[in-house]
Amino acid sequence: MLYVVLFFLMFSLYLYVVLGGADYGAGIIELFSSEENQKITKKTIYRVMGPVWEANHIWIIILIVILWIAFPVYYNIMVVHLHIPLTIVLLGVTLRGVAFVFRHYDAVVDNSQKLYDIMFKISSLVTPIFLGMVFGALISGKIMIVEDVSALTFYEAFIRPWCNVFSILVGLFFAALCAFLSSVLLIGESEKEVSGVYIRKAAIATIVVFVVGLSTFGYGYLSGNVFVKDFIQDPYAIVFVLLSAVLLVPLWITIKKGRRVLSRLFAGLQVFLILLAALISHYPDIIITETGSISLINNIAPDSVIKVLGVSLIIGGTLILPGLFHLLKSFKMIKILEQKNNASI
Repeated sequence: MLYVVLFFLMFSLYLYVVLGGADYGAGIIELFSSEENQKITKKTIYRVMGPVWEANHIWIIILIVILWIAFPVYYNIMVVHLHIPLTIVLLGVTLRGVAFVFRHYDAVVDNSQKLYDIMFKISSLVTPIFLGMVFGALISGKIMIVEDVSALTFYEAFIRPWCNVFSILVGLFFAALCAFLSSVLLIGESEKEVSGVYIRKAAIATIVVFVVGLSTFGYGYLSGNVFVKDFIQDPYAIVFVLLSAVLLVPLWITIKKGRRVLSRLFAGLQVFLILLAALISHYPDIIITETGSISLINNIAPDSVIKVLGVSLIIGGTLILPGLFHLLKSFKMIKILEQKNNASI
C-alpha cells in the first residue's frame, strides 16, 4: 500500500506542476507582453482557463495531505523551516484568485481594474518562484536539523534554508517552465493570426528554461551542492534530461504544423522527464540537510495509517479523476476525443 501512496504523491505533484504551472504561466506571459498582447492574452485566459482554474489547486491540496499523514517528518521540516516561503505561496494563490475573479466580474470599471491586473500578474510570477524555492531549499543542503529549533538564530532556522542563490535559481527555473507550458497551451487556443505571438513566447520561454537550468546546475556544481553532484553522476537522470531535450524537435515540429494535442503531449512529457530526473537522482533521500540526507521511506507513518490512506486515495481517485476528465472535456480543455475528424491533431 505504500507504493499506492507514493504513486498518488508523485501523480499529484506532476499534475500540479503541469496544470497549475500552465495556470501560473498564463499570468507570467501576460506580465511580459505588450499592452495590446496583454488584452488578447487576458481574453484567452478567461475563455480557456476560467472554468477550470480552481480545479488545478486540488492537486497541491492532495499533495499536502499525503505528506501530512504519511510522511510527518518531511511535513514537519517543511512547515517549520520553510513556513515563510510557504506562507508567501499561500498569499500569492489567494491574491491571484481574488484578482482573477474581480478583474473579470467587477461591475464597476475604474482604477480598481488596474489594481486587479497588477495583483494577478505579479502573484502569477511570485507564487511559482517561491514554490520552486521551496523545492530548492529541500535539496540545497542549507536546512539545519536540531532537536531544539530555538538553539538556532532566526536567520539560520527560517531564512537561510530558502533565501540563497541556489534556491532562487530553482524558483526562477520553475517560473520559466510555467511560462513554457502556458505558451504551448495558448498556441492551440488562439486564432491563427494571434498564435504567432504565443509561438514567440514559447521560444523565449524555452531559451530561458535552458539558460536558467544550466545556470542552476553550474552554480550548484561549483558551490558543491550534493544534489547537483549526485544528479550529474546518475546515468538515469542524465538520460531523462537528454530525452527531454530531444523532444524539443518533435515539439516544435508539431507547433509549426498547428497540432494542438501532440504539442501539449510532448510538452507534458518533457516536464515529466525533468521531474522524474530530479526525483530519481536522489530518491528516497529527497531532503538534503547540512548534516546529511533524510529518507522519505524511513520516515513514514505506521502501517495501519498507510493502509487507510492508500484505500482512501484509491476510492478518492476513482471518484475525482473521471469528474476532472469530464470537467476538462466539457470546457474543451481535452481535445483528443474531438480530433477524429479534425486535422489539427
